[in-house]
Amino acid sequence: MRTRDVDVMSAAPFKGIYFFLDCVSSRSFLQPPGYENMFLTYIQHSYPTLWTNLNLQRPDVLEGPIDFVILESLVTFLAGEITGNSSHVDRVWTFLPPLYTAYFTFLPLFNWAPPDLKAAGVSNRALLMLVAQCVWSFRLSYNTWRRDLFKLSEEDYRWALLRDRIPSLLYTLFNLGFIAFTQHFLLFAQGLPAYAATLQPRTALTTSDQVLFALGVTTVLFQFIADNQQWTYQNFKRGNKLENPWPFADCNWTELDAKRGFVAEGLWSISRHPNFLCEQLFWFWTALYPVLGEPSHSGTLSTTPISYLPRWPKSFHPRELFTHPDVTPFWPLASALSYAMLFAASTVFSESVSSGKYVSYAFYQERVGTFSPFTTVIKKLWLGSTGRLATVDAAIWKDEKKRE
Repeated sequence: MRTRDVDVMSAAPFKGIYFFLDCVSSRSFLQPPGYENMFLTYIQHSYPTLWTNLNLQRPDVLEGPIDFVILESLVTFLAGEITGNSSHVDRVWTFLPPLYTAYFTFLPLFNWAPPDLKAAGVSNRALLMLVAQCVWSFRLSYNTWRRDLFKLSEEDYRWALLRDRIPSLLYTLFNLGFIAFTQHFLLFAQGLPAYAATLQPRTALTTSDQVLFALGVTTVLFQFIADNQQWTYQNFKRGNKLENPWPFADCNWTELDAKRGFVAEGLWSISRHPNFLCEQLFWFWTALYPVLGEPSHSGTLSTTPISYLPRWPKSFHPRELFTHPDVTPFWPLASALSYAMLFAASTVFSESVSSGKYVSYAFYQERVGTFSPFTTVIKKLWLGSTGRLATVDAAIWKDEKKRE
């Protein structure tokens, strides 16, 4: 790696840009195995405290997965450009997070694992996280299969709509930057909490582990119910009433419900996106395993002590979020937060499509919260106080029996 003495590079953001360009100009990312990964180099030189506290001094452990993410991102991008289909990431979404979690869970069993991890063995906490993610994967894989999205010819309707709305060059850049790279790195990030758990001292499972596992499985169950209600409704709307639906999936749809165009019964009557809500909650539960698992331990298996229940620093600057030694221990939550940001953006686009497609959707937005059922209660109380509750309910649920 070449280095230069340039004063302007003293600030972390400039140092990051400098070393990124330095890697590119020196073609270090094209060198044979053993090269210094470009992404890790950026973190090491721009945020040295983060590099130390997150155990990123182990490039042999992270380089492989990161290189794999970069490779599959490039393959996904090229496949999307060649086929004109942008749902290739959707087809692997169902199993990539558990795959990354499995890598970090069984890392101590690999020949290249650091000696301290080898000696410690597999973490029970990381293993429990993997089991919960497998349950999540089964649900999503089943829902993807019945929607035929595993077929290479199928594509999420939102990509087709977005492709028609923006210039082709802009969509190509969007495909490269967001659909391919951003989404793949977000999926990789969901495995990092298991990495944090693997670095923790080996102990028996705690109460927090058991509670988080129960919350995770319960969340997946509710998400499965929401999926089934959506699936049953969409089939009914198309004139294909399912004879043996899953439990809690049939909400006694009527022709008035079908004419409305979107599901607003069951879990969808208290949240406009109950499936998205459950998805985000599941990954927050996952990120909390290593954060809550050891409230009193003195360090990780590395030589860098980390307290997982730190005091909030008296003086704090936003840029220190991932570098301040008292805040860094919460870094596993970053994976869930980034995932939530993705779903927030996706929800905004989906809502814009539904608003333009269905006449009564504006009333639905006024009556039901985007995610939280608590918001729905607040909306109901507000509409009741303004005398508009009956009008809004009638616009959504024209059937008198469904207005309760």
